[in-house]
Amino acid sequence: MLSAHDLRLQFGGRTLFDDVNLKFTPGNCYGVIGANGAGKTTFLKILSGEISPTAGRIDITPGERLAILKQNHFAHDEEEVLTTVILGHSRLVEIMKEKDALYAKPDFSEDDGVRTAELESVFAEMNGWEAEANAASLLAGLGIKENLHQKKMKELTGGEKVKVLLAQALFGKPEILLLDEPTNDLDLKAIQWLENFIMDQQDTTVLVVSHDRHFLNKVCTHICDIDFTKIKLYVGNYDFWYKSSQLAQRLMSDQNKKVEEKMKDLKEFIQRFSANASKSSQATSRKKMLDKLTLDDIQPSTRKYPFVGFRADREAGDNLVRVEGLTFTFEGKKILNNVSFTVRKGQKVVFLAKSEVVTSALFKILMGEVQPEAGKVEWGITTTRAHLPNDNSSFFKDASLDLINWLRQYSKDQTETFLRGFLGRMLFSGEEALKKCNVLSGGEKVRCMLSKMMLSGSNVLLMENPTNHLDLETITAVNDGLIEFKGTLLFTSHDHEFVQTIADRVISIEDRGVRDEECTYDHFLGLD
Repeated sequence: MLSAHDLRLQFGGRTLFDDVNLKFTPGNCYGVIGANGAGKTTFLKILSGEISPTAGRIDITPGERLAILKQNHFAHDEEEVLTTVILGHSRLVEIMKEKDALYAKPDFSEDDGVRTAELESVFAEMNGWEAEANAASLLAGLGIKENLHQKKMKELTGGEKVKVLLAQALFGKPEILLLDEPTNDLDLKAIQWLENFIMDQQDTTVLVVSHDRHFLNKVCTHICDIDFTKIKLYVGNYDFWYKSSQLAQRLMSDQNKKVEEKMKDLKEFIQRFSANASKSSQATSRKKMLDKLTLDDIQPSTRKYPFVGFRADREAGDNLVRVEGLTFTFEGKKILNNVSFTVRKGQKVVFLAKSEVVTSALFKILMGEVQPEAGKVEWGITTTRAHLPNDNSSFFKDASLDLINWLRQYSKDQTETFLRGFLGRMLFSGEEALKKCNVLSGGEKVRCMLSKMMLSGSNVLLMENPTNHLDLETITAVNDGLIEFKGTLLFTSHDHEFVQTIADRVISIEDRGVRDEECTYDHFLGLD
């Protein structure tokens, strides 16, 4: 068991956490959430002992081992892949080294024999004889093929290194597992494997920081919310936490509603939510905990969500866009080969490809920024288009512009009152609206680009990975805003939940041609 007692952390004059008292128990998975800069990664580092708190203490049940996903991709460059995984269990490695040193002694004594017997006994208890096989199994599950197991870490790609370091954290069945953004750089198959792995850990305490809502919804029994120096635990996964906090806000605002009616709303909500849970052991455990909730357990969040809403100035005609025989070569390789499709008004289409280079090239052609070698794009005469590119840096080069004047370039209403109000809804309030546009963070730039798109009044939106760099609150707001959008959406995304809840058509550009299906993302993947 892992617990925090009277925890406080201060950096300079800023208090990150204060008066934190939490207990994390085996068999549960805790999703750690919070706005960007709230201290999610820092909290995991305090729990692991990497950072010392200003006050308070962290307790771990004696004898339990804690493992954490390392972020240093170069720490083991000279080690073999299989060895790197086994290094995740430092005590086992120490025993192996001591055993080898004793066996290598030319003057092996009786005391050495006694010590060796002790080590062999502990080694067997730790499943040391199966260490290489278990490490290889973890690597295989994450998609690291056997021909890479004996290679040096420095020979692997960045994505492959991430998978090896994740296998290192999982190795040896630690009693406590801390994972910071474990799905980053993982493909869909590896994410599904990791989901199943975590859900099978009946005696492990897992804490995970992630912006992947589908992952949080799948594996979490609890949400650990870092909000304004406080950290609170809530039963349920991310969707339950978000929807229940919205319900609580609505119930609290309705002062005239009787307690009995509020309880009825709560019970109906829990019943509706529980019915959608998967059949994993986590879901079963989660449902039992949800059934015990009372009205006092459901609290509104103080988290701020931006307003994201897209409204077209005019409706597009039925003839939206027709693409015929697009061919395009990038760096000597043909990445679009005779690509054809037609999009109808009101469709929300996600585009998939092995590389973002492919979809980015397609979107540039659709926007008329790049000319194809062959083929054509025909847009309906009533269409108006707005584009969110992967690389938005060209929009923020003018160091003289603050956010008000940056947004003024794209607004019909030029008054400062309107512009400040609009920026305020996107969480740029007060002095934030006077920031220079060239010093914005990645997430702030995306929020500005979304503002630009909302002001355009376009009836067709082309969006490349719109959730990149955003916190969970903004991702949720964008997700909801695009669900409500009445126009046509063409987009790319790695966010499973985002694609599943928005797309009604999937176009996958593959080596053998275009696979085009009008269905949900889960159906396309064979998951429903």
